[in-house]
Amino acid sequence: MTVSVHPRDVLLGAQAGAVQLPVCDHYSGVEMRMRKSLQLQAEMTQEFGTCVFDVSLDCEDGAPVGGEPEHAELVIDLALHAAPEARVAVRVHPVDHPSFEADMAAIAGKAGHRLTHIMVPKVESVADVIRAEQALQHAGASELPLHVLIESPAAVHRAFDIAAHPRVQSIGFGVMDFVSAHGGAIPSEGMSSAGQFTHPLVLRAKLEIASACHAFGKVPSHCVVTEFNDVRAIQMAAERAARELGYTRMWSIHPAQIRPILEAMAPRAQEIDLASDIIAAAQAADWAPISHKGQLHDRASYRYFWQVIERAHRTGRELRPEMRMYFQLH
Repeated sequence: MTVSVHPRDVLLGAQAGAVQLPVCDHYSGVEMRMRKSLQLQAEMTQEFGTCVFDVSLDCEDGAPVGGEPEHAELVIDLALHAAPEARVAVRVHPVDHPSFEADMAAIAGKAGHRLTHIMVPKVESVADVIRAEQALQHAGASELPLHVLIESPAAVHRAFDIAAHPRVQSIGFGVMDFVSAHGGAIPSEGMSSAGQFTHPLVLRAKLEIASACHAFGKVPSHCVVTEFNDVRAIQMAAERAARELGYTRMWSIHPAQIRPILEAMAPRAQEIDLASDIIAAAQAADWAPISHKGQLHDRASYRYFWQVIERAHRTGRELRPEMRMYFQLH
């Protein structure tokens, strides 16, 4: 089969260069766990044929108090010695922390070329994003993307402004800090795997962040599930985040959570089959409208079904050869 035009180019147009990230972002901050996370990433990349999760090395919660410079040097060393195909990021301290400037100068300055992005927690406004951007520029890493974490009611109010900033690639939601910021007005159940999908204020915050991200072509990243030994809890949370709230990425805080997140956020087998049928028929028709099983399809629906194929690839699903070749071309 000869491909004269790639589906991304014909269907997404100006969006063809939109951000495509693995659906799982795995965090670790203890040296042994960081090393094991990078090893697991390499093993699963070989297994699936694509990198299915990012490894985010954590300075905010990983660095011991008073040992922040040494921890920064540790994550720099890990990033520099990671496999060439590894996707490695670093979460630095918040912009108002005494170690923020030193984090950015050292980590972005020494390892920026090996990082996929830097995560900045507790972002309150666009001013915080600008401060982080300036720190990257001073470190000589002016092209490095920023991922930011929204963790307060005021920051949720400013989510659209934050998402509009061109340096921001993804926004995450810090559910535990968000609940704590309400001074007891939200019960602790609002942090649980079930309660965070039912309490109105928590649910509203999640929807605001997802909506802001989609408005500006950014990636919404769903919050953690702290019951890391409960596989069903992580599966249900990931499924609801993806299918009800529009999240296309989710945090993992334990290796046991990675595969359930991949499974829950992957398209179902029948969705992949349908999408493959329609994209193949559309390609054969030079992207003119087609009829498939009694339904009309044109570029509007082609766009949706192509995005199903892309998500299937990012989650390591098995694709038909004629769909798999699209990812060998780009």
